Amino acid sequence: CIRDRPGTEWLMMTCVEHAAGFRRRFSITPGPAHVVSAVEDDYHRMQVAIDHDGVLANAVRAVLLRAPWTTCPGAAQKCEHTFTGVALKDFPGRRADKLSNCTHLYDLALLAAAHALDAAPLVYDIAVSDPVDGRRCAQIKRNGEAVLAWSDNNFRIVEPASLAGMPIIDTRPWLDSLEPGQREPARLLSWASVIAHGRSIPLEQQSDASRMPPSCYTFQPERAGQAMRVGDIRDFSDGTVLPLDSLEEVL
Repeated sequence: CIRDRPGTEWLMMTCVEHAAGFRRRFSITPGPAHVVSAVEDDYHRMQVAIDHDGVLANAVRAVLLRAPWTTCPGAAQKCEHTFTGVALKDFPGRRADKLSNCTHLYDLALLAAAHALDAAPLVYDIAVSDPVDGRRCAQIKRNGEAVLAWSDNNFRIVEPASLAGMPIIDTRPWLDSLEPGQREPARLLSWASVIAHGRSIPLEQQSDASRMPPSCYTFQPERAGQAMRVGDIRDFSDGTVLPLDSLEEVL
Protein backbone atom coordinates (compact mmCIF):
# COMPACT_ATOMS: atom_id res chain seq x y z
CA CYS A 1 0.00 0.00 0.00
CA ILE A 2 3.04 2.28 0.16
CA ARG A 3 3.45 4.40 -2.95
CA ASP A 4 1.35 2.09 -5.14
CA ARG A 5 -1.30 4.82 -5.50
CA PRO A 6 -4.57 2.90 -5.95
CA GLY A 7 -7.26 5.40 -6.83
CA THR A 8 -9.38 5.08 -3.69
CA GLU A 9 -6.34 5.54 -1.46
CA TRP A 10 -5.29 8.74 -3.13
CA LEU A 11 -8.80 10.16 -3.09
CA MET A 12 -8.70 9.37 0.62
CA MET A 13 -5.48 11.34 1.01
CA THR A 14 -7.01 14.37 -0.69
CA CYS A 15 -10.07 14.26 1.56
CA VAL A 16 -8.23 13.92 4.87
CA GLU A 17 -6.17 17.05 4.23
CA HIS A 18 -9.34 19.16 4.29
CA ALA A 19 -11.20 17.33 7.05
CA ALA A 20 -11.41 18.25 10.70
CA GLY A 21 -9.18 16.01 12.72
CA PHE A 22 -5.84 15.30 14.34
CA ARG A 23 -2.64 16.82 12.95
CA ARG A 24 0.91 15.84 13.89
CA ARG A 25 4.32 16.95 12.58
CA PHE A 26 7.78 15.55 13.21
CA SER A 27 10.90 17.44 12.22
CA ILE A 28 14.43 16.05 12.37
CA THR A 29 17.28 18.50 11.84
CA PRO A 30 20.78 16.99 11.59
CA GLY A 31 23.99 18.97 11.81
CA PRO A 32 27.67 18.43 12.51
CA ALA A 33 27.82 16.19 15.60
CA HIS A 34 24.31 17.32 16.64
CA VAL A 35 20.74 16.41 15.75
CA VAL A 36 17.39 17.74 17.01
CA SER A 37 14.03 16.05 16.62
CA ALA A 38 10.71 17.67 17.49
CA VAL A 39 7.02 16.78 17.48
CA GLU A 40 3.82 18.77 17.88
CA ASP A 41 0.19 17.70 17.74
CA ASP A 42 -3.07 18.47 19.51
CA TYR A 43 -1.67 17.38 22.90
CA HIS A 44 2.15 17.48 22.69
CA ARG A 45 5.09 19.72 21.82
CA MET A 46 8.48 18.17 22.60
CA GLN A 47 12.11 18.10 21.50
CA VAL A 48 15.09 15.79 21.87
CA ALA A 49 18.66 16.77 21.00
CA ILE A 50 21.65 14.45 20.69
CA ASP A 51 25.31 15.43 20.64
CA HIS A 52 27.27 12.61 19.03
CA ASP A 53 30.59 11.68 17.46
CA GLY A 54 28.99 9.76 14.60
CA VAL A 55 28.83 6.60 16.68
CA LEU A 56 27.88 7.34 20.29
CA ALA A 57 25.30 9.67 21.82
CA ASN A 58 27.62 11.63 24.08
CA ALA A 59 24.84 13.83 25.44
CA VAL A 60 21.06 13.69 25.21
CA ARG A 61 18.74 16.52 26.20
CA ALA A 62 14.95 16.45 26.21
CA VAL A 63 12.30 19.07 26.86
CA LEU A 64 8.50 18.98 27.05
CA LEU A 65 7.05 22.32 26.02
CA ARG A 66 3.45 21.05 26.09
CA ALA A 67 2.30 17.74 27.57
CA PRO A 68 -1.03 16.26 28.72
CA TRP A 69 -0.16 15.45 32.36
CA THR A 70 1.47 17.37 35.21
CA THR A 71 3.91 14.51 35.78
CA CYS A 72 5.16 14.37 32.18
CA PRO A 73 8.08 16.84 32.58
CA GLY A 74 9.91 14.34 34.80
CA ALA A 75 10.19 12.07 31.76
CA ALA A 76 12.82 14.34 30.22
CA GLN A 77 15.47 13.17 32.68
CA LYS A 78 14.42 9.54 32.14
CA CYS A 79 14.90 9.90 28.38
CA GLU A 80 18.33 11.46 28.86
CA HIS A 81 19.38 8.66 31.20
CA THR A 82 18.07 5.96 28.84
CA PHE A 83 20.04 7.05 25.78
CA THR A 84 23.16 8.94 26.91
CA GLY A 85 26.25 6.91 26.09
CA VAL A 86 24.35 4.53 23.80
CA ALA A 87 25.52 3.89 20.24
CA LEU A 88 23.18 5.55 17.73
CA LYS A 89 22.59 2.21 15.99
CA ASP A 90 21.57 0.63 19.31
CA PHE A 91 18.79 3.09 20.20
CA PRO A 92 16.06 0.71 18.93
CA GLY A 93 17.50 -1.98 21.17
CA ARG A 94 16.38 -0.04 24.24
CA ARG A 95 12.79 -1.17 23.67
CA ALA A 96 12.63 -2.68 27.16
CA ASP A 97 12.88 0.86 28.53
CA LYS A 98 9.99 2.28 26.49
CA LEU A 99 7.23 1.75 29.05
CA SER A 100 9.18 3.62 31.71
CA ASN A 101 9.79 6.54 29.34
CA CYS A 102 7.47 9.09 27.79
CA THR A 103 6.60 7.25 24.60
CA HIS A 104 6.78 10.48 22.57
CA LEU A 105 10.24 11.45 23.81
CA TYR A 106 11.34 7.87 23.26
CA ASP A 107 10.14 7.98 19.65
CA LEU A 108 11.84 11.35 19.12
CA ALA A 109 15.11 9.90 20.41
CA LEU A 110 14.87 6.98 17.95
CA LEU A 111 14.12 9.33 15.07
CA ALA A 112 17.02 11.59 15.97
CA ALA A 113 19.44 8.66 16.17
CA ALA A 114 18.19 7.15 12.91
CA HIS A 115 18.76 10.40 11.00
CA ALA A 116 21.71 11.85 12.90
CA LEU A 117 24.03 11.42 9.92
CA ASP A 118 21.57 12.58 7.25
CA ALA A 119 22.62 15.39 4.94
CA ALA A 120 19.29 17.25 5.06
CA PRO A 121 16.34 17.85 7.40
CA LEU A 122 13.33 15.54 7.37
CA VAL A 123 9.69 16.41 8.04
CA TYR A 124 6.75 14.04 8.49
CA ASP A 125 3.19 15.44 8.40
CA ILE A 126 0.31 13.28 9.61
CA ALA A 127 -3.44 13.88 9.36
CA VAL A 128 -6.19 11.66 10.80
CA SER A 129 -9.77 12.75 10.16
CA ASP A 130 -12.38 12.77 12.89
CA PRO A 131 -14.67 9.71 12.62
CA VAL A 132 -17.89 9.86 10.62
CA ASP A 133 -20.10 6.86 11.41
CA GLY A 134 -17.00 5.20 12.87
CA ARG A 135 -14.87 5.69 9.75
CA ARG A 136 -11.65 7.74 9.58
CA CYS A 137 -9.01 8.46 6.97
CA ALA A 138 -5.31 8.83 7.77
CA GLN A 139 -2.24 9.82 5.79
CA ILE A 140 1.43 10.61 6.25
CA LYS A 141 3.68 12.78 4.09
CA ARG A 142 7.45 12.76 4.03
CA ASN A 143 8.96 16.12 3.05
CA GLY A 144 5.64 17.06 1.45
CA GLU A 145 5.20 13.83 -0.52
CA ALA A 146 2.38 11.47 0.46
CA VAL A 147 3.76 8.00 1.15
CA LEU A 148 0.98 6.09 2.92
CA ALA A 149 -2.75 6.36 3.60
CA TRP A 150 -5.50 4.16 4.93
CA SER A 151 -9.10 4.24 6.07
CA ASP A 152 -10.32 2.49 9.20
CA ASN A 153 -13.77 1.69 10.54
CA ASN A 154 -13.97 1.37 14.32
CA PHE A 155 -10.18 0.90 14.42
CA ARG A 156 -9.90 -1.83 11.79
CA ILE A 157 -8.45 -0.90 8.42
CA VAL A 158 -10.87 -1.19 5.51
CA GLU A 159 -8.74 0.37 2.76
CA PRO A 160 -6.39 -0.38 1.08
CA ALA A 161 -7.55 -3.94 0.47
CA SER A 162 -4.08 -5.33 1.21
CA LEU A 163 -4.45 -4.24 4.85
CA ALA A 164 -8.20 -4.78 5.28
CA GLY A 165 -9.10 -6.21 8.68
CA MET A 166 -5.88 -5.23 10.43
CA PRO A 167 -6.55 -3.61 13.83
CA ILE A 168 -4.98 -0.17 14.25
CA ILE A 169 -3.92 -1.07 17.77
CA ASP A 170 -1.87 -4.10 16.64
CA THR A 171 0.09 -3.41 13.47
CA ARG A 172 3.39 -4.90 14.68
CA PRO A 173 3.38 -8.09 12.53
CA TRP A 174 2.81 -5.96 9.43
CA LEU A 175 5.39 -3.38 10.45
CA ASP A 176 7.97 -6.11 10.99
CA SER A 177 7.37 -7.36 7.43
CA LEU A 178 8.25 -4.00 5.84
CA GLU A 179 11.56 -2.74 4.57
CA PRO A 180 13.24 -0.28 7.01
CA GLY A 181 12.54 2.72 4.80
CA GLN A 182 8.83 1.85 4.74
CA ARG A 183 8.62 0.85 8.37
CA GLU A 184 9.32 4.30 9.81
CA PRO A 185 6.41 6.22 8.23
CA ALA A 186 4.10 3.25 8.71
CA ARG A 187 4.93 3.09 12.42
CA LEU A 188 4.42 6.84 12.84
CA LEU A 189 1.04 6.73 11.10
CA SER A 190 -0.10 3.73 13.13
CA TRP A 191 0.74 5.39 16.44
CA ALA A 192 -0.81 8.71 15.39
CA SER A 193 -4.04 6.89 14.47
CA VAL A 194 -4.23 5.60 18.04
CA ILE A 195 -3.50 9.00 19.63
CA ALA A 196 -6.06 10.72 17.38
CA HIS A 197 -8.83 8.75 19.10
CA GLY A 198 -8.43 11.16 22.04
CA ARG A 199 -10.31 13.81 20.07
CA SER A 200 -13.45 11.68 20.35
CA ILE A 201 -13.25 11.22 24.13
CA PRO A 202 -14.48 14.00 26.46
CA LEU A 203 -11.63 15.37 28.56
CA GLU A 204 -13.29 14.38 31.83
CA GLN A 205 -13.31 10.75 30.66
CA GLN A 206 -9.57 10.71 30.00
CA SER A 207 -8.36 12.52 33.09
CA ASP A 208 -7.76 9.66 35.56
CA ALA A 209 -4.26 8.29 35.00
CA SER A 210 -4.76 5.62 37.66
CA ARG A 211 -7.20 3.87 35.29
CA MET A 212 -4.65 3.63 32.49
CA PRO A 213 -2.38 0.64 31.82
CA PRO A 214 1.27 1.25 32.79
CA SER A 215 2.27 2.06 29.22
CA CYS A 216 4.40 5.18 29.75
CA TYR A 217 6.29 7.27 32.31
CA THR A 218 3.20 8.99 33.75
CA PHE A 219 1.08 5.84 33.88
CA GLN A 220 3.55 3.92 36.05
CA PRO A 221 1.91 3.06 39.42
CA GLU A 222 4.21 5.32 41.43
CA ARG A 223 3.05 8.38 39.43
CA ALA A 224 -0.39 7.61 38.03
CA GLY A 225 -2.20 8.52 41.24
CA GLN A 226 -0.54 11.94 41.35
CA ALA A 227 -0.94 12.89 37.69
CA MET A 228 -3.34 15.71 36.85
CA ARG A 229 -4.66 16.27 33.34
CA VAL A 230 -3.49 19.42 31.57
CA GLY A 231 -6.10 20.92 29.27
CA ASP A 232 -3.73 22.73 26.87
CA ILE A 233 -5.08 21.21 23.65
CA ARG A 234 -4.65 22.73 20.18
CA ASP A 235 -6.75 22.13 17.07
CA PHE A 236 -4.81 22.54 13.83
CA SER A 237 -7.70 21.45 11.57
CA ASP A 238 -8.40 24.78 9.90
CA GLY A 239 -4.84 25.07 8.61
CA THR A 240 -4.27 28.64 9.77
CA VAL A 241 -1.54 27.35 12.09
CA LEU A 242 0.32 24.09 11.55
CA PRO A 243 2.17 21.99 14.11
CA LEU A 244 5.73 23.25 14.65
CA ASP A 245 5.02 26.34 12.52
CA SER A 246 6.64 28.45 15.21
CA LEU A 247 9.41 25.95 15.98
CA GLU A 248 12.16 27.36 18.11
CA GLU A 249 14.92 24.90 18.92
CA VAL A 250 15.51 25.24 22.63
CA LEU A 251 18.08 22.44 22.81
